[in-house]
Amino acid sequence: MADLLGSILNSMEKPPTVGDQESRRKAREQAARLKKMEEEEKRKKATFRKKMEKEVSAFIQDSSRQKQKYNPMGKLERSILHDVAEVAGLTSFSFGEDEESRYVMLFKKEFAPSDEELEAYRNGEEWDPKLAEQRRRLKEQAALEESVSSQTKKAETCPNSNYRDKYSHLIGTSAAKDAAHTLEANSAYGCVPVANKRDTRSIEEAMNEIRAKKRLKQDDTAMAPPGGGSNSS
Repeated sequence: MADLLGSILNSMEKPPTVGDQESRRKAREQAARLKKMEEEEKRKKATFRKKMEKEVSAFIQDSSRQKQKYNPMGKLERSILHDVAEVAGLTSFSFGEDEESRYVMLFKKEFAPSDEELEAYRNGEEWDPKLAEQRRRLKEQAALEESVSSQTKKAETCPNSNYRDKYSHLIGTSAAKDAAHTLEANSAYGCVPVANKRDTRSIEEAMNEIRAKKRLKQDDTAMAPPGGGSNSS
């Protein structure tokens, strides 16, 4: 009986020591502080959101303003402002190289920024529409000049002479026509080498062919009987 009673007493939870009581007290205090911080953070978020909603509403109602730039703010504040802008139907962007300098800009939908304007803000520049227009015209002019220069160089590489007129007194009318045909084919294919076209003969080969025909004709004339007539049977 005594052994059973002793076993029951030993199994019962012992009263906490002084050290355990101190640890539990600190844990309760820490939990209370965390809860208070969370409530304070929530209150700050709600206050900041109300402030942004008020400023965004005033911006929308002001017809003289197309965009609104804010001072640099933290990531949490930026996210709240982006959310408020989206709900209000505005376009918003964050700019700035590092976290400390990042800021938010709001734009009304009808005045949404162009790619050039966004690029200026990303580069840390102020947007100047007149300067941007000058740069655009300079780019267009440079592109036009480059195009004209390219076409001029291409035209200079193509032959302008007429082979039919130039070589007709040397190679005859038929060969000159062949040379002219080759030139037309070359022009149609962008002045590529003659060897890649239908007529692969060069002017020199055509002249050799004409000379060979002339020699053959002279030989036939020399071998023909005098008088040019034929003997009757």
